[in-house]
Amino acid sequence: MSSPDPQVRAARNPSTPSALRGPVVAVTGAATGVGALLTERLAACAEIKQVVAIDERRGECADAAWHILDVRDPAIADKLRGADVVVHLALDLDLGSDAAARTAYNVRGTQTVLTAAAAAGVHRVVLCTSSMVYGALPDNELPLSEDAELRATAEATGVGDMLEIERLARRAPRAHPGLNVTVVRPAVLVGGTDTALTRYFESPRLLVVAGSRPAWQFCHVEDLCSALEYAVLEKVDGELAVGCDGWLEQEEVEELSGIRRMELPSAVALGAAARLHRIGLTPSPAGDLAYTMYPWVVSGSRLHDAGWRPRWTNEEVLAELLEEVSGRHTVAGRRLGRKDATAAGAAGATVALLGAAAVVRRARKARRRA
Repeated sequence: MSSPDPQVRAARNPSTPSALRGPVVAVTGAATGVGALLTERLAACAEIKQVVAIDERRGECADAAWHILDVRDPAIADKLRGADVVVHLALDLDLGSDAAARTAYNVRGTQTVLTAAAAAGVHRVVLCTSSMVYGALPDNELPLSEDAELRATAEATGVGDMLEIERLARRAPRAHPGLNVTVVRPAVLVGGTDTALTRYFESPRLLVVAGSRPAWQFCHVEDLCSALEYAVLEKVDGELAVGCDGWLEQEEVEELSGIRRMELPSAVALGAAARLHRIGLTPSPAGDLAYTMYPWVVSGSRLHDAGWRPRWTNEEVLAELLEEVSGRHTVAGRRLGRKDATAAGAAGATVALLGAAAVVRRARKARRRA
């Protein structure tokens, strides 16, 4: 068996002046996004001995020991030797990515990290998925407990990947006895993020499907990082849902945002969204609409029982989200340039959704005539 990486070995050596009691923690995807924020947070934590940062490029945290490689590379096992905990955040969540390539990266990367962690003697892996895995359904309880059944399907952006990661998490302790796996499931994540759900608030009108029952719960990235830190320090185990306390009704969201609604019949909204996605005009499949129609609010009871509390409220996170997306213009999930947005105007979303079916029908008739 190869010896621990020299940087990790030095960090674990009690004679090293800066050595601290506590775990050595490896973070994948450490150069950007949530990974970069968590790396900085853990590096400044007095309860953490050392942070090992892994990514395809070096990030800005000078207090971490950096390793540059793809998480799908089996050589990652050597970089994990000497680590006690791994937080796997190297995921492709880009709306512009090819769906098949994105899934291949996310699933293969998670498989490799779990296998490598077990081979390296790591005793805990923390994975991050999403509360979307519970599914957005009209009969969901408000709020859902962590133990609620995962009823989502793979029809929404990235949810299929998250469900597969959840399956890998459940299988890993059986395949690798002694390996503990914790899964953290954030609500709608806000703070430098770009998702189908944050783009919902870039539209000139908030689409509301007639007869639906939306309930909005957010999670600020700072609260996600503090929840991940709880998992790293073994203050809480199991599947963890994280988000702001409570939720906002659609009417409250509209009042706080100042954005008026555009209400459409379910068949029109879902049918048009499906056609727009199928012909490549928008990145969001029709399945994304369910998460704006029905509740998927989580209680976060396990974290709360362990003493964790969110620092942000839903109202505060919504205000930050609105500030972040100010000046952006999105219609049916497709972000428009300034010129397109000006041409679309406030009625753009209505035209896009109601006009999609007619456009497709006209195109089909034209092909038949030809």
